Amino acid sequence: MKSTALLCAALCAVLTACSNGASSSSSSPSAGAAAPKGGKTIGVSIQNREAQFYQSMESGMKAEAAKYGYALVVVDANRDNAKQQSQVEDFISTKVDAIVLTPYDSTAIGSAIVEANKAGIPVFTADIASTAKQGRVVAHIASDNVQGGMEAAKLICKAVGATGQVAILDEPEVTSVQDRVRGFKQGLAANCPGVKVVADVDAGGERAKADSSMGDVLQSNPGVKGVFGINDDSALGAASAIKAAGIANGKIAVVGYDATPEARAAIKSGAMYGDAIQYPDKIGALTIDTIHDYFAGKKPAPVVHVPVGTFTR
Repeated sequence: MKSTALLCAALCAVLTACSNGASSSSSSPSAGAAAPKGGKTIGVSIQNREAQFYQSMESGMKAEAAKYGYALVVVDANRDNAKQQSQVEDFISTKVDAIVLTPYDSTAIGSAIVEANKAGIPVFTADIASTAKQGRVVAHIASDNVQGGMEAAKLICKAVGATGQVAILDEPEVTSVQDRVRGFKQGLAANCPGVKVVADVDAGGERAKADSSMGDVLQSNPGVKGVFGINDDSALGAASAIKAAGIANGKIAVVGYDATPEARAAIKSGAMYGDAIQYPDKIGALTIDTIHDYFAGKKPAPVVHVPVGTFTR
């Protein structure tokens, strides 16, 4: 009797799983979940799943996909363009119904998008856009990064006043970062034109490199009053360099982008002044909503923006 009860419980579990949307996480699409009967499968290649931002975006995608009964196969490109290209090829071979990309290399990803186009699989991008001249993307879903950069500039203006020198810890090859920096410079011009950017350095979006780069900025520009890190790793690296230089909290205003838990703690402690805050879970959910509309025969807007807010002490 006990074994019969266990078998019944197992069958109930299987039936329950079949009635709900499925999701899978792996490094290879071939390990993904099959779509529920009558449902669809969406392949997602994320450039770096270790980042908190992309973990939140993935959670938003999974929750929304479950509402529609879609299977979600999520893989990690590990900041490797060749790997991401291969993942797209695997998605094509397994005949997914749609592909979502956060490109590691916005230009080089074009050839993979072309292959998906040839296979008749719609491609969507989230957070980071494709800048390739080849390949058609149905829609790009992302924060309004120009607006976010302007919000970061407003924070810097409040922190440093009407005049002074500021630096940018950049990652210029990333399209979303290009928008952030453009918005930041526009925001300075509009809100505190006496504040000038005296250093715009490529810190790669990585904390260790940002720490080193900020140390160089402090040596070459000892009068700098503020720094904009294009993500929180950049901002936290800058804060670390400022502390190592023996400069007191708040003397140099550090503004980041994302408002991760660690950055929020740094803001509360005074090591950072504030952050532009994105909503990656909303980006993820809206990406699935946009794909759902496409499946339903609706034509999505080419770019779908999610507003950016601010986080301060």
